[in-house]
Parts: sequence; structure tokens; C-alpha cells
Amino acid sequence: MSGLVLLVTTIDGEDKARELARAALSAKLAACIQISAAQSLYVWKDELREEPEFLLQMKARADDYGALATLVRRLHSYETPEILRIDIAEADSDYLAWALAATRRESA
Repeated sequence: MSGLVLLVTTIDGEDKARELARAALSAKLAACIQISAAQSLYVWKDELREEPEFLLQMKARADDYGALATLVRRLHSYETPEILRIDIAEADSDYLAWALAATRRESA
């Protein structure tokens, strides 16, 4: 196990996506976040929806997943935000070292 996870979420605006990404990076809860435009189709309250969204892929320490999910929930505009954890089984050693260094916080 690499010690890294990917938290995936979608949100309904690019500015909101950037705000969420900046908050996670500022708190050192994520090392890197990609934001991509997406077209989502889903059923919400018995209605088929088709909406433009922005997909965020956040690379984080496995130990920080709970705190990152809490931050996403707090800042998210959706009633029920998508928050998915994908465990990363293996990562390039140099990338892993960088990601762990980027999310290192001073002990309280």
C-alpha cells in the first residue's frame, strides 16, 4: 500500500472547484488536485438530470482522508456531495515522496 488515496468529488462551478482545491491545498490535506470539466448524467429525486460539473481528483495521505472528506462536505454546495475514496495500491517512489512531503504538517 502506498499510503496515498484519491478523493474524488464533483461540483457545479469552476470557481467553486478552485475554491475547494485551494482550501485543501492550503490545509495541506492534498498534495495535488486536478480539475476537469465533466458532463454528468444521474437520477436525483426521481428525475433524470444532465448537468455540467467539474471533477476534482485530490491526492492525499490515507491518514488525512477523514479530514479532507470533512473539508469537502463543509465547503460543498450540494445536499449530497459525491465523496469517493480510491486507495492507491502503488505509486512511483519519487512521486510518493513528493506527495508526502507536500502534505507534511508541523505537529501541534
